[in-house]
Order: sequence, then C-alpha cells, then structure tokens
Amino acid sequence: MSIKEPPLAIVVGAGPGLGQALAEQLDANGYRVVGLARSENNSKRSEMEKIVLDTTDPSAVSDCIQELISKYGAPDVVIHNTAQLVIKPFLDTTSDEFKQVWNSMVLSAFTVMQHVLPAMANEKRGTVIVSGATASLRGGSKFSAFASAKFALRGLTQSLAREFQPQGIHIAHVIIDGILDTEQSRNLHSLHPDRMMNTADVAQAYMQLIAQNPSAWSNEIDLRPSSESF
Repeated sequence: MSIKEPPLAIVVGAGPGLGQALAEQLDANGYRVVGLARSENNSKRSEMEKIVLDTTDPSAVSDCIQELISKYGAPDVVIHNTAQLVIKPFLDTTSDEFKQVWNSMVLSAFTVMQHVLPAMANEKRGTVIVSGATASLRGGSKFSAFASAKFALRGLTQSLAREFQPQGIHIAHVIIDGILDTEQSRNLHSLHPDRMMNTADVAQAYMQLIAQNPSAWSNEIDLRPSSESF
C-alpha cells in the first residue's frame, strides 16, 4: 500500500477548539484532514472532512478506517484528542459516568489504534499523537473518573510507543497542563486570556512533533502557559 497525495491525517475528537486548530494546522501543511467526532458540532470550517462516529464501536471504526485507507492510503498522522470531563466528589460519581469517561478516552484510543496501526506499520512510517492533561500526572480532588482515564491513556500510549517505534511509527503523548482558550472554557473559568492556552499555539507544537526526525523523537512533551505554576 503506497501513500496517496496528499497524505492523510486523522483527527479523533475533531470538535471546536483544539480539534479545529489541529485541522487548520494540518491543512496548512499539506495534509488531507479527516475528523472523527461523536456528534455534529457548530463548526462549519472546511479544513477537514468530518465523519460522525462512535469511536468505541470496533465494527464502526473498522468500516470507517478501512474505507479511508482504501480511498487515501495509510494515514500519515493520527491524533487522538477525545475528552469527557466529569468533576464530582467521588461518592457522587456514578458507575455510568465513570464508564463513559473511560470509554470516551481509553476505549476510544484502544479501538482506533487497533485499526490504524497495522496499516501504518505496514508502511513503516507515520506519527500518532495522544492528547493528555494535567490529570495524566496528578489525580486532583473530584477528578476520579477523568484522572484515572488520563493515567490509563498515558500508559497505553507509552506501551504503544515501545511496541511500534521499532516499526517506524512515532508515538507521542502531549500533556496539556493548563486551560485551553475556547468558548466553553471561557464560560467555565474566569481567567485572563494570558493565563490560557491559545489553541493555534498548541496545534503548532503538535506539528513540531510530527516534523521530528527519527534520530531525535520525543515520546512525551508537556505544554503550559508561561504564567502557569508547575
């Protein structure tokens, strides 16, 4: 299976905010961008073809990925950017909420990677980036569901990197240690924009990972605004 021009980039979790910023950066760098999202959103930008897909459903993911590979070739870039945030006291967190958070991030990543990595390994090339968070490293109070899923997602990414890096695939985890400057986060937080993370700047850091040469690959980076304590 040979690469077809332009190279294919798949953004999983392609909603407004970072998903859209990633699509814009990838499009500007010559990629054909396909975004996978669990629901329609209000973004009408044309940088990517959008597919509504339950990325926890193996059969649906298999059909979608195989169709994309048939049309465009093996993906050159796959970015897993899904998230579902539940902030609740542990004793108020339901098992359904816990499962939904895990499914949206960990099971989604597992399912997508099982269907993109064989084609990428066959080509011995490509980059996979997984979006993490502060909770990937520290489980904060009332973040039991979110933090446990982000911890697991980081572990999954590390395991995949060690298994597939020798096959030519660059796999990296990005810890986003701060609040992304989006409409939703502005409604939730009372922060000055200087204390938030510009999504275009974050997307540019992802592009720098994609551009790394195999002699100097990063498997994890952390990003935060200069005003953020750490």
